[in-house]
Amino acid sequence: MSSPVPEFSETPGVLPSGWRLWLRRVENALLVLALVAVVLLPLIEIVLRKFFHTGVPAQSAFLQHLTLIIGMAGGAVAAREGKLLSLSALTTVLPPRWRAAANGWSGSVAAVIAGFLCVASAEFVRTDREGGTMIMEGFPAWWLQIVMPLGFGIIALRLAWSAAAHWKGRLAATALISLIAWFALHPPAEAARFVPWALGLLLTATILGAPIFATLGGAAIILFWGQEQSIRSIASVPLTHYQLVTNPSLPTIPLFTLAGYFLVEGGASERLIRVFNAWLGGMRGGPAIITALVCAFFTSFTGGSGVTILALGGLLLPVLLASGYKERDAIGLLTSAGSLGMLFPPCLPLILYSIVASSNAGSGSGSVTMEQMFLGGLIPGLLLVVLVALWGMWVQPRVAKTERPKFDSREAWSALLASVWEMLLPVVALVALFGGFATPVEAAAVTALYAFVVEVVIHRNFKALRDAPRVMADCGMLVGGVLLIFGVALGFTNYLVFEQIPDQLVEWATATIHSKWMFLLALNVVLLFVGGLIEIYAAIVVVVPLLVPLGAAFGMDPIHLGIMFLANMELGFLAPPIGLNLLLASYRFNKPMLEVMRAVLPMLGLLFLGVLLITYIPALTTWLPGLFGHAAVAP
Repeated sequence: MSSPVPEFSETPGVLPSGWRLWLRRVENALLVLALVAVVLLPLIEIVLRKFFHTGVPAQSAFLQHLTLIIGMAGGAVAAREGKLLSLSALTTVLPPRWRAAANGWSGSVAAVIAGFLCVASAEFVRTDREGGTMIMEGFPAWWLQIVMPLGFGIIALRLAWSAAAHWKGRLAATALISLIAWFALHPPAEAARFVPWALGLLLTATILGAPIFATLGGAAIILFWGQEQSIRSIASVPLTHYQLVTNPSLPTIPLFTLAGYFLVEGGASERLIRVFNAWLGGMRGGPAIITALVCAFFTSFTGGSGVTILALGGLLLPVLLASGYKERDAIGLLTSAGSLGMLFPPCLPLILYSIVASSNAGSGSGSVTMEQMFLGGLIPGLLLVVLVALWGMWVQPRVAKTERPKFDSREAWSALLASVWEMLLPVVALVALFGGFATPVEAAAVTALYAFVVEVVIHRNFKALRDAPRVMADCGMLVGGVLLIFGVALGFTNYLVFEQIPDQLVEWATATIHSKWMFLLALNVVLLFVGGLIEIYAAIVVVVPLLVPLGAAFGMDPIHLGIMFLANMELGFLAPPIGLNLLLASYRFNKPMLEVMRAVLPMLGLLFLGVLLITYIPALTTWLPGLFGHAAVAP
């Protein structure tokens, strides 16, 4: 069976050789070993604590630094494969000559930024080494921190190399990179005078396809450079990157994501479609319900709608078309369902929001835990799933009951038995997390191990066992790309906090808007706009620190604010002109963007209604956390 998980790609006609092949193998092996260690360490900790009343020395510190390794190695692999996340897809529609020029400019600017991050990271590691920071006695922290300058250095070199496809272009890119770097180090006048021009050039590179990490990291570098008149001022960017990526809760991200990748690789999607089809296929709108449930399940574990649309689109589209759906309605349904699972635990944005909101909460106001976000997202997530399913039931052509597939009890029970282990995965995760048996990181490790055992041992999918290193490297690449954005974006956020932008925003909003309900409506409109333009992980790091004090000023429950924010971001995946789901569906179904936009418009309106319900009925979000004793800190 061919894997639906997006795999590494090779440039046509260019195969790695010599040291490049060696480096490729080292990077893949480093990712795999780090992920294996992140799974095993919490499991060993559980066993030692339970049976021997002891634990792994400095286990938490090692886990945090292993996440750092996964982030940097995964980012380097994403740069190698040309899969660093970007805000713009403009280059895909440009003529070849203009495309080459756009790639040259955006790649050169991104390479300069990565290069400065490499130098600043090396300075950070040197300072920490001289300070004698230890993970445990006899194990200095810099032994693992060294992955930061190495990772940024490799990324810089790869961005410079990929800025052009031939030697003349690469020489031109090298000259441009050298010129930009020299100017940054030796500005002819006060650096502050050049900040607007530098930000304008960065914006141009972003529009032309520069990676998101370069946009946010570059903005932080430029602003600090102009403020302190020295390129040395960028030292705070790798420091904040290190502090955030080594957050104690962050290992849950690669672990839960790895569980989702094992499911997709092991054929769980086909089994789940079979069971839902057997039980619901004969109902009116059954295929739509199947689509909503399966997409929500996989998005909650893979962390984003991209993998869901790419992996399941080809499987579910024929099911919908065979049930009589018009092609436009089927594409609209699949595109909309791709991000449904974002509010269900243990989806990655829920975890990231809890980390960022808590780190930016003042005096406890706005602080939320991962468990609170998990509980708070369940009912709103189900609401959006129901709305999508109802729309699918409405648009399916009416057929006589005699023409619908008949319920076959033998097939239904057979399909259920075949997929019962996958369907128990959310139960395993939630019981481990809320049952008091494990910490969040340990619960994530149990979930990842469970997914692997189900696919390899129970289903005896030994191909999944052979392909496990590749799947883990793919997972590490996705996680690395996200953590790269997540870490450098904090430098930009710190600049905003230093300039008291959140305080000024609160002062302006409270003086201008006097009704909480008008504030909520305005916030919905702004967040929908943001979700359609900014990649969700960047939005979490940049927007949430501005949002948390605003929510506190208007007396919003922190859990309600978080779920409302993520629901708007989920809707932003469908928002024209560059919602991510629109781009992916256009690519996956080979349809023009305008046709995909028209297909999703009805769903966009219906889901916006769902977001308004989530906004104006806080109990949808707060009732479940309160029931289980996880109420948020009062603002």
